Amino acid sequence: MATYPIPVFHYKVSWNNEDIGFSDVSGLTQEISPIEYRDGLMSATTVPLKRPGLIKVNNISLKRGITEKNNDLFNWFNNNGSPNVERRDITISLLNDEGNPVMVWSVSQAWPVKCEGPGLKATGNEIAIETIELVHEGIKVKTV
Repeated sequence: MATYPIPVFHYKVSWNNEDIGFSDVSGLTQEISPIEYRDGLMSATTVPLKRPGLIKVNNISLKRGITEKNNDLFNWFNNNGSPNVERRDITISLLNDEGNPVMVWSVSQAWPVKCEGPGLKATGNEIAIETIELVHEGIKVKTV
């Protein structure tokens, strides 16, 4: 029996034990900065030693269609008028054909740094899309 790669269109995003519908998720990127080291006893032709350094993570971008009477992303961005930022733990799950998670990204302590409304155009017929960009304190990836 052949196994096929999982398509990218079947996923869910959730926070506060609630599934939130988004049409696009990007920025699930992590990288480790290498640290190069040389000491004075190494010859000029010796390649520097390389060790793992700090882990860098990208901002996560979430997009969805705007619906009537739903300002929850904009309210989160504006902290509902509070000076304290509300941090949320977010779970992004890639789902198989049966709707079960295959891979899960757990994002810790996320909060919005950018909220973008749609580009409005009198001659357009596209769906109005809002975008929120989140910073966070790390991603843990788990395969189920």
